[in-house]
Amino acid sequence: MKLVLATRNAHKAEEFEQLLAPHEVAPLPDAVVLPPETGTTFAENALGKARAAAQALNVVVIADDSGIESEALGGRPGVYSARFAGEDATDQENLDKLLAEAPTGSPIAYVCVIALADPINNTEHLFEGRCTGTLAPEPRGDGGFGYDPAFLPDDPIPAPAGRTMAELTPEEKGAISHRGRAAALLAEHLSG
Repeated sequence: MKLVLATRNAHKAEEFEQLLAPHEVAPLPDAVVLPPETGTTFAENALGKARAAAQALNVVVIADDSGIESEALGGRPGVYSARFAGEDATDQENLDKLLAEAPTGSPIAYVCVIALADPINNTEHLFEGRCTGTLAPEPRGDGGFGYDPAFLPDDPIPAPAGRTMAELTPEEKGAISHRGRAAALLAEHLSG
């Protein structure tokens, strides 16, 4: 099945292509305007983007919203993960702020909600994936993006143990990540 992915984030697009194979993930046309992420939940933000793109294109669209929640920070940054250190903050600035505010070894969780909007059948579905872990004392690894260099997953991973999400191969990360889990639920739904 061909799905349009409502994002301008190249990292997410690459990840979704791998996670949803053999389904085809098409890029969002430049002309489509996505609404601002003003929701208070990942689901609200994902649905807003999926609905807007599906309405504009009249095809099946998927969109996600995801981020990291720190138990020590009362669930922050949550839906503000991409702009935790400010509206135009870089991944590094956001990561630095998390490391400065949350204690090393404290519980954290990645959360991803994927929304599927099908304007032809007038249906919408949500798929949520979570990955729990702890905050590493310092960033390690150059794979992944965002908060991956400081995320030590709770899930067992192949040796060597104790690697951050940024030190895992894309296949290892996809098997345990929040986005991988949400995408697996979406793929199961698409298979009928």
